[in-house]
Amino acid sequence: MKRHPIILLVILITFLGGCTLAPKYKRPEATVPAQWPTGEAYKETKSAMSAQAAAVLPWREFVTDERLKKIIETALNNNRDLRIVALNVEKAGALYGIQRAELLPAVNAAGVMSKQLVPADLSTTGATVTTAQYSVTLGVSSWEIDFFGRIRSLKDKALEEYLATDQARRSAQMMLVSTVAQAYLALAADRETLKLIVFTLDVQENSYKLIRKRCDVGLASELDLRRSQSQMDIARGDVARYTQLIAQNENALNLLVASPVPPEFLPSELGSVSPPREISAGLSSELLLRRPDVLAAEHQLKAANANIGAARAAFFPRISLTTAFGTASADLSGLFKSGQSTWSFAPQIIMPIFDARTWSAYDVTKVEKEIYLAQYEKAIQTAFREVADALAVRGTVDRQIEAQQSVVDASAETCRLANARYIKGIDSYLSVLDAQRSLYGAQQGLIFLHLARINNMVALYNALGGGE
Repeated sequence: MKRHPIILLVILITFLGGCTLAPKYKRPEATVPAQWPTGEAYKETKSAMSAQAAAVLPWREFVTDERLKKIIETALNNNRDLRIVALNVEKAGALYGIQRAELLPAVNAAGVMSKQLVPADLSTTGATVTTAQYSVTLGVSSWEIDFFGRIRSLKDKALEEYLATDQARRSAQMMLVSTVAQAYLALAADRETLKLIVFTLDVQENSYKLIRKRCDVGLASELDLRRSQSQMDIARGDVARYTQLIAQNENALNLLVASPVPPEFLPSELGSVSPPREISAGLSSELLLRRPDVLAAEHQLKAANANIGAARAAFFPRISLTTAFGTASADLSGLFKSGQSTWSFAPQIIMPIFDARTWSAYDVTKVEKEIYLAQYEKAIQTAFREVADALAVRGTVDRQIEAQQSVVDASAETCRLANARYIKGIDSYLSVLDAQRSLYGAQQGLIFLHLARINNMVALYNALGGGE
């Protein structure tokens, strides 16, 4: 029967150790509309994927171009920024392990040897005495029994911060995937534009040679020759400029991949790139709650909520326990003999009476929670805006491409007619120049729109949270 109080004490410690003073967490209401925007810019488009599938669709299935897949794989393995983020996750996990270990007692073993000379006037025998003591102990030093959940709240905070860091890693990974894909597509579009410019320059050079011959025989004016030359020189400048842009795009892609990309993996033009899979945002904006950055913001909010529990527990007593048992002897040879055992048991309770810092610390934790709440709401609002923008592009870009293609066709026909009229002497060369500039600009605009369409598919996938 004498063991019952001890058993009850152990049960009480275990029960109270599971308590926490942190407020009960409840996910805040989303501060965005429940449905995506509607209107002329958000016309429904056919899709092969449902909203849920889009949220968990791995990027390896979303990206269909095999060369781009290999480049992204290399980037995920080599990119230094992503490596830093991954190491931060490991660091946060280790910090959580440290905080979790605070719940357990730290057991230490100690061996002590001491000798002391006692002068005659202080000795009980009236003679100089040399004393010696040897001891070996095993014990717990100052273990705080977490009656009011202070340590447990700090452990929960560390856990949520670790989970937030892991979600930040996911977000960084998805950002890297989309950034590499968009850099790859930009390189493809610039290479296609360079081909167009080189072709245009060839046409301008042939036109300049023709006009110079006509000018030599008096069939064309000096003004027409100089106009043709200026147009040719503009095309030459554009060739140099896009050659520079392509080199810079390759440098940017190499930096993302953290190694030179083999030339055979680089695209020749935008049309050679296999477009990503079509996805849909679905109907409900609740999908945003699965985005890594939104989840990271929510984990930070939970961490702030747990920190309030730790601040509240600071108003209550702290109970710590120091205990040790072992053996001691005046002679090293007698250290482990029977009858030399020692033990100590020293519980301590600290009751806060007045400490103004605890109230200020409690106020700080409440304000921090409001800050993280605002950041969480802003993360959802930003995510909603990004998806809505991508949907607006998706709902209108095909119509823009269709209209731009019509402009290209009309400009090409205008250029042909203007050139024919100039050859026959009906119109001046100024009409030809105007038609050529219009066609040149329209063709470049069509390439940019095709790039915008594919880029928007990548942006929508990233905005919906994507998948690993």
